[in-house]
Amino acid sequence: MTTSSTDWPWLAVLCNEGSLHHNQGDWKWRGDPTDIALLTLGYKLGLVREKMLGRHPLLYEISFEPELQYAATFHRVEDGTEVFVKGAPERVLAMCSFPKKERDSEHLSEKAASMAQRGFRVLALGRGKLAGHLAPGCSPSEPTGLHFLGFVGMIDPLRPDVAKAVAACRKAGIAVSMITGDHPDTALAIGRELGLARRPDQMLTGRELEKLSPMEMAGAVHTTRIFARVAPRQKLELVEAAQKSGYYVAVTGDGVNDAPALRQANIGVAMGRSGTDVAREAAELVITDDNFATIVAGVEEGRIAYDNVRKVIYLLVSTGAAEVILLGLAIVTGWPRVEPGEAILPLLPVQLLWLNLVTNGIQDVALAFEPGEPGVLQRPPRPPRERIFDRLMVQRTIVAALVMAGVSYAAFAWMIEMNGWPVEKARNSLLLLMVLFEIIHIGNCRSEKTSAFMISPLKSPVLLFGTILAFIVHLTAMHVPVLQGALRLEPVGWGPLICLAGLSLTILIAMEAHKWWWNRRQ
Repeated sequence: MTTSSTDWPWLAVLCNEGSLHHNQGDWKWRGDPTDIALLTLGYKLGLVREKMLGRHPLLYEISFEPELQYAATFHRVEDGTEVFVKGAPERVLAMCSFPKKERDSEHLSEKAASMAQRGFRVLALGRGKLAGHLAPGCSPSEPTGLHFLGFVGMIDPLRPDVAKAVAACRKAGIAVSMITGDHPDTALAIGRELGLARRPDQMLTGRELEKLSPMEMAGAVHTTRIFARVAPRQKLELVEAAQKSGYYVAVTGDGVNDAPALRQANIGVAMGRSGTDVAREAAELVITDDNFATIVAGVEEGRIAYDNVRKVIYLLVSTGAAEVILLGLAIVTGWPRVEPGEAILPLLPVQLLWLNLVTNGIQDVALAFEPGEPGVLQRPPRPPRERIFDRLMVQRTIVAALVMAGVSYAAFAWMIEMNGWPVEKARNSLLLLMVLFEIIHIGNCRSEKTSAFMISPLKSPVLLFGTILAFIVHLTAMHVPVLQGALRLEPVGWGPLICLAGLSLTILIAMEAHKWWWNRRQ
């Protein structure tokens, strides 16, 4: 605090739009955090706003607006009207007059800049007096000839994890920009801590933005990461310029003035604790702990969830397509046959239901809990219009379905035509082969580009348990009389089981080859 008077605590409490109350052992507050901080200081000094207003009734109030850059209150006193002003240093200093013994305005401006360069949010305080009483309903003009009281410097230290979160965003291909109404020196000091900028020429102010054409504004969005002394209208213009430049924009904010930008953004993120009701209503997301790092964690969880959706869909569609192709081959070719002219279906309807609802169903659910792949935040964001069934997904689905269907069809035909097995025995073995295909194929589904051999099964205990459970459930069904009759199952010896397990590895070999080919092309 730099001051020439002891009156500044009065001003800080009276010229204030916040509210702070002590109720049943707890503090209740509402309003801008800066106002709340000043009210808290007043309480510590024994200055309660409600009691002070009783002695100095409020006659008129000029609320703080970014365009005005100051707030003022007019109070009735015995010999006239007192005015208290707080706001941006450059704005309040212009309203003050200085006696010869006082430091001049230029020196005070340098003092304010010095505080701002250390990361302080600086407010200038001034008071003045009007001759006579302010008439009811009368709107006073802008205060002038004020007596300068001092500067108030406040700092909100960055949380330790915020700088790391910004760095993580950069690695994830997310460009982070800071748009603030604070003094340029304050913004630059904070930006340096965040790693957003190092030099003043890497920052733009609201006045500089006003001079830019739409094309220059779009260029600024690409190259500039700090915008200071920005009005709410300019925040909205920056969001629109970023969207026109092809960015998918997320905006964070907590105040009423942030609402237009929050609503315009593709994703509006409001602060839950310090945010106003207007900001929360304008946003799509609300962060309950007011921590930027939580947003980054949300991005990571979102990418993992999207990846897992693709994995589950890939498993379902590829195994389902394999079953369709298998049945289609048997119907179209009419082979294998038990008797001339009599084609048989490889699997019965109840067996297809068993595959899709039980053995595959257990593993689908477990796959949805797959933890994220390494480097999930080191890859660029996916295009918003990207389809789940992109080129890679389609190729992988076709390859997997053809391999499983082709091997299963050949194995079934060999059992019937070459080995002379009864139909029920061949179907029983084919159903077991399909279950083994699903189990092996789960390993392929865990990553679209990373080899299954590079991902430990122990990394996902839920998936490991689900896979083992699905196999145990099917083996149990082969030995339980009730399920044997319903599914037309019977136990399989070790020899056939080993042979079927060997055949199921073909899907692993085929998909490993496809991953290698795809990665080499990329």
